[in-house]
Amino acid sequence: MKKAFIAFGMLLMTAAPAYADITHKISTSVQLSVDAAASQATRIGSSYSVSGNNVSATLGGLTAPSGSNAATMTAGTYTQTTAGDAFSFSESFTTGDAVNTAGTTVSSGVVPSLPAFGSVTTTAGGVAGSLAGSINSAGVMSLTAGGAGTSATGQFVSEITIK
Repeated sequence: MKKAFIAFGMLLMTAAPAYADITHKISTSVQLSVDAAASQATRIGSSYSVSGNNVSATLGGLTAPSGSNAATMTAGTYTQTTAGDAFSFSESFTTGDAVNTAGTTVSSGVVPSLPAFGSVTTTAGGVAGSLAGSINSAGVMSLTAGGAGTSATGQFVSEITIK
């Protein structure tokens, strides 16, 4: 039994050494961004409504627009049905937006004028200011904050794979 143990031990000593493939990857990146100015406009349409109680009416209404103009209102005529009785009356008109046919030329990313529509949302663009980012040959990153509406993102990735 002792001889078998010694023979087994000698067999283990002659085993081949273990090998492994090792891969090491390093990557760095810097991303700088400045928000753009934006404007979103929604045209509103023309609307007309009338309601009442104890009122007789020759209704008005909307006249279809011509060309790029908005629709217009034609007034109705209204009289109280029974003189001396209570009555209620309501008439409303909203003038819609005309169609903008002038067109806008955009240069350098700046819109020269905003659309004149009924609903407009506008956001200011970012200001780059001193926004900067760099990576040197040693992998050292440097990020400098910019003005409003900017972002700077730096990333360092180290990956080791053993097979």
